[in-house]
Amino acid sequence: MLVQTILKSKATAGVVTIGSGVRVSEAAKVLAEKRIGSLVVSEDGTTADGILSERDIVRELGRVGSGCLTQTVAQYMTRDPVTCTGQCTVQEVMTRMTEGRFRHMPVVEGGKLVGIVTIGDVVKAQLTELAMEKDALEGMIMGH
Repeated sequence: MLVQTILKSKATAGVVTIGSGVRVSEAAKVLAEKRIGSLVVSEDGTTADGILSERDIVRELGRVGSGCLTQTVAQYMTRDPVTCTGQCTVQEVMTRMTEGRFRHMPVVEGGKLVGIVTIGDVVKAQLTELAMEKDALEGMIMGH
């Protein structure tokens, strides 16, 4: 399965972005309101300059305390995040996520941000593929 297929099946299209100069407290508020795990950092809303996840915020809260909430997103974001295209396979994305130990990957086409895939999206796609393969094999065995 390709990433573009995952993007088409997602309930909400688009990507929630935030500027690098926004305070971490505001980023946390957006994450909570949207019930999402990461924000793509983009100054123009079309590029993936960085990514800030809930894990990044929690890590800094544990390290330096609540003072990190007054800092800007630029302080804690991952710059130049690993991205994929719509033509990448689920297996490629899963491998990159596992090796990089991250759970969110921006999808970029021609330098423009077109979506984001999560580890949950990837696992769901894998389960769907496995179910289809199982049904096909059962059909072959049963002579259908």
